[in-house]
Amino acid sequence: MRIFAAKTSIRNFSMQQKIIILDFGSQTTQLIGRRVRELNTFCEILPYNKFPHDDPSVIGVILSGSPYSVYDPEAFKVDLSQIRGRLPILGICYGAQYMSYTNGGNVEPAGSREYGRANLAYIEKENPLLNDFVPNSQVWMSHGDTITALPQGWRAIASTEDVTYAAYAADSEPIWGVQFHPEVFHSVQGTQLLKNFVVGICGSRQDWSPASFVETTVQELREQVGNDRVILGLSGGVDSSVCAVLLNRAIGDRLTCIFVDHGMLRKNEFRDVMHDYECLGLNVIGVDASEKFLGDLAGVTDPEQKRKIIGRDFVEVFNAEAKKITDAKWLAQGTIYPDRIESLNITGKVIKSHHNVGGLPKEMHLSLCEPLQWLFKDEVRRVGRQLGMPEHLITRHPFPGPGLAVRILGDITREKVRILQDADDIYINALRNYKVRLKGEEARKVLSAGYPKDSFVSESGAQDEGEIEVSLYDQIWQAGTVLLSTVRSVGVMGDERTYEHPVALRAVTSTDAMTADWAHLPYDFMAQVSSDIINKVKGVNRVCYDISSKPPSTIEWE
Repeated sequence: MRIFAAKTSIRNFSMQQKIIILDFGSQTTQLIGRRVRELNTFCEILPYNKFPHDDPSVIGVILSGSPYSVYDPEAFKVDLSQIRGRLPILGICYGAQYMSYTNGGNVEPAGSREYGRANLAYIEKENPLLNDFVPNSQVWMSHGDTITALPQGWRAIASTEDVTYAAYAADSEPIWGVQFHPEVFHSVQGTQLLKNFVVGICGSRQDWSPASFVETTVQELREQVGNDRVILGLSGGVDSSVCAVLLNRAIGDRLTCIFVDHGMLRKNEFRDVMHDYECLGLNVIGVDASEKFLGDLAGVTDPEQKRKIIGRDFVEVFNAEAKKITDAKWLAQGTIYPDRIESLNITGKVIKSHHNVGGLPKEMHLSLCEPLQWLFKDEVRRVGRQLGMPEHLITRHPFPGPGLAVRILGDITREKVRILQDADDIYINALRNYKVRLKGEEARKVLSAGYPKDSFVSESGAQDEGEIEVSLYDQIWQAGTVLLSTVRSVGVMGDERTYEHPVALRAVTSTDAMTADWAHLPYDFMAQVSSDIINKVKGVNRVCYDISSKPPSTIEWE
């Protein structure tokens, strides 16, 4: 069988109003997109030079930041003449400097890099971009250049103590620019600014919502696949699970899901996830292929070779099951929007492969169905709640496709898998059971990642002033345990000397996994987890905590 991309795709929302974000290479471009989506407005991130001039649904344009200076020879440049005057434009950081520079303004290196928190000392309150802004509103700067003069007919509408042109507007056309980043949490009224632009200036109807997405997508799935049968490879993760429930609502038992146990899932995960899927009414085939995977991995220590063996074996096992469904014509995947964005840089060239983008088995003659391809992770979670899925499935942390194989340093044996499963089970359950209360910026971070707003334990009428109670698990992007099986450490238990393995605990905070910081877990929590693992897991006598950020490290060790 051979897989090929289907000519039809679910994109009815392209007929709705949309904001186009032109990406000049900023690390926060995806964050701009997420903030716009939080305003119930559909947006699309495109390379800086790929504006869809023939799309009548576009109501506004945002220009992102960039790692370049506008006067660098290699800086990204684009002709905006066909957009100007026709659509409102908001430039952010590089985008603001680029519009000013190319229209006769001056951009020069700042005397010192303008980075970090600042306060708006001057605000033109009557300007629509700054409606409802308060005096001294905090913003976040991150640039080495600064605008030193604006084009004729443009004026400053906000300034800080050090930045004269923190925000500007053109007098005779709908152009605005800001040299701070409204998309980041440290810009306290950043969401208000984006709302002023997207809703107040561009006129968004704010009709992008989980409910509308589910209703429209279910109908489009029925039209797309007709009476055909669809196969979906389940992983137990958020994306594939939501994809399965959405398809099940659309086509019922004409969806067949395949869940492969390669023997390196978390403790009892195969049993528990199969139970969850059956409770959701999914038609699932569970395949225990652990003996094959562990046998083929015997003696292998190289991380890349581990991944290749697991990938090869997965295709073989999946294909063997898929071939039994002789009338299937579609392969469904839980590909989400960041998967597609991360797989292409702004020049359109592939910079890394993704498990859901490309690399599909050539011998499968199936069309591709990707109903989540326009959603961010937090939106996938909200769609899952709209579909009535259990919370523990929706908030599940990302988990690597090769499973614990890339969290066991060295060769893999069933005993090492057992040790890691037991240690990891203690750690993850402890994260779920330890509750913390958050408010202000920390609360907003958790809520924006898709945590339900009904978790509020006190209401004050404003999201950033209310308090929420969450578990440590829900405060963290991803957590896991690593078995250092190539290392042994000396310990003492009772009156006996031990010579066993150490484990390393990993927990990171992130918004998109492109960058991540190590989570600052409470000391009392760490002490209890360490004690529980050493006392309860045979084969472990030392617990470490990984305090590396990405970059320079990665989230996974292999």
